[in-house]
Amino acid sequence: MESYQSHLTVLEQSAALYPSALAFRVPVSDPMTRRVHDWLPISYRQFKEDVEVTARYWCGVLRAQGIPHSSVIGLWYVVCFLGAKPALTQLRLSGMDYQDVLHIYGISRAGYVPQLFSIRLPNPDVVHELLCEANARALIFASEFAALTASFSLPVHPAVHKTNMSMTSAVLPPLASSAKGDDLVFIFHTSGSTSGRPKLVPCNQRWLHSIVDKARFTTAPQDPQRQDVTVSIGSMCHIGQNFMLIGSLQHGTCTVQTTRPGFSSEELLDMIQRCGLNRLNQFSTFLSTHLRNSRQNPKLLQALQHLDEVLYSGLPLDRDDEDWAYKNGLKMKNLFGSTECGATLLSVGGTSRNARFLRPLPGTSYGFVPIDRDHGAEGTHQSSVQFLELVVLAGSGDCPDLSLRGNDGHFHTGDLFQETTPGMYVFRGRNDDWIKSENSLRCDTKAIEDNVHSTCGDLIGECIVVGTGRPSPALFIEPAPGVDHERLQREILRKTRAFHSRRYLHERITRKELIIIVPPKSLPRTSTKGNVRRKAVEEFHKARLDEIYASLD
Repeated sequence: MESYQSHLTVLEQSAALYPSALAFRVPVSDPMTRRVHDWLPISYRQFKEDVEVTARYWCGVLRAQGIPHSSVIGLWYVVCFLGAKPALTQLRLSGMDYQDVLHIYGISRAGYVPQLFSIRLPNPDVVHELLCEANARALIFASEFAALTASFSLPVHPAVHKTNMSMTSAVLPPLASSAKGDDLVFIFHTSGSTSGRPKLVPCNQRWLHSIVDKARFTTAPQDPQRQDVTVSIGSMCHIGQNFMLIGSLQHGTCTVQTTRPGFSSEELLDMIQRCGLNRLNQFSTFLSTHLRNSRQNPKLLQALQHLDEVLYSGLPLDRDDEDWAYKNGLKMKNLFGSTECGATLLSVGGTSRNARFLRPLPGTSYGFVPIDRDHGAEGTHQSSVQFLELVVLAGSGDCPDLSLRGNDGHFHTGDLFQETTPGMYVFRGRNDDWIKSENSLRCDTKAIEDNVHSTCGDLIGECIVVGTGRPSPALFIEPAPGVDHERLQREILRKTRAFHSRRYLHERITRKELIIIVPPKSLPRTSTKGNVRRKAVEEFHKARLDEIYASLD
């Protein structure tokens, strides 16, 4: 059997190499204001010990129920405020807290396979269906979900804070020095729904080994003699933060856990000043807030300029913000990836004319396959430009599970690029109807539009869904003749309620303000087939959308 690296072998090695170095700084904040008044230090030695305490506890609980090793165990998270000391034995899992890292790593260390449910999937029926599909043997849930899980057909357990875990003599299984490449280690879920629910993303040892290699390259420090201090990019129930943490651990980096993914510029400055933050990782929508604030805040701009790296991901950065950053000397990097593959491409960086261009990460095997221009991304067609779809080849270690691949055995991402110079690429959109929300999770716009047409076809003439970089989608409607606008909004909400109840929060339209009525035939259309142009609608109505979303904050 071959030897494979994993998040657990990385932790074992790093705890031996950097036992006294800080692995985390954890915020202690007011639950109401979220203002941080302290950042608690956690060493690599303590982190490893805490993972093992958590592992022994769940080993005892799950073994007592006769659940064998290598079984799938679900973890269902819920939004919470960070930094408040738990008053109960039951724990609120947010995906953003140190205790969440302990539960995920602890379940793995106990010899089980974590199946991670996002905070943005609160529908118990969908969660139960996905647990059954994965053949999960138990579920660990946030205390808020106690009533929702009471009727589940598998054992359920409330999450427990480490300080409240009863001591157990359970013996942990040895860390496997060798394993089968096809052995299951994680189950994530696609960040958007297909046919009414997300799809399973099973991850095996071979895939995780590739993730370890790619993460090590992505997070390599500029100065190996100095400890890097970075920041969490999001929830541990998504691949992004798992990927970045695996990379950070390999270099003995300290990860500062934030109060939320879209933390304030004040919190950023506090992390720089009190925690020594020198690398910033954020989704582009949230990074844009800091870049725009820096235009009026010289102190913030200076702090950003002194960072070793400003890495963004998830969505293309607004061009004005990107230009501002490069003009003002920020050390920018763009990391491109997906749930199914982790990170795939990284920009050149630096100050050369190639700085913004993307290149495949080392050790990968990708194809950039020409597509029919008639089916390319909207608004990107130029007669002299050939668009290429990124395809992760079957021989690449990060090629996802067979269930996610095409008939040819490869994984077709649907992401389109233009090759600017040999081996360097610029992202040019997608070859489908999916958009990404502000936290970089995906949303199938066509599924929403099809549901509106099927349930409200007698009330509308045409509709289009937009919302790139927004908290949730918005629906533009050209009404049928004689339909009252106020009634139309209410009827659409009523008739589509069941459809939206099964979707992630970032995919739902549940507010009448996000159903926008416009005059018949007023939406911009293509000149050939007369199809409504999604990108053009979004650009034309930007000011109106800005006002609507601001009013919903």
